[in-house]
Amino acid sequence: MASIKPLGARVLVKRLEADEVTAGGIVLPDSAKEKPQEAEVVSLGTGGKDEKGEVIEFTVKVGDKVLISKYGGTDVKVNGEDLLILSESDILGVVED
Repeated sequence: MASIKPLGARVLVKRLEADEVTAGGIVLPDSAKEKPQEAEVVSLGTGGKDEKGEVIEFTVKVGDKVLISKYGGTDVKVNGEDLLILSESDILGVVED
């Protein structure tokens, strides 16, 4: 079974499913749905480094629900699962319930 470990200040996330029905009750086909901007952090990279070579800690952790940039990252498929690798800077915020 393959797995991916992001490198540097990159994060591996799984997009959370978007609503299939609008507020008005209209069912959206797959072709009309936008990619969801909410995702769950699956794995963290090795960490970025500052100009002194010190490791910069991640501000997110595995399991966090995050809001991601609409067009950021690279789509990858691992073991039949659609995932996204993106820079931590493409994470806009942590969703708190």
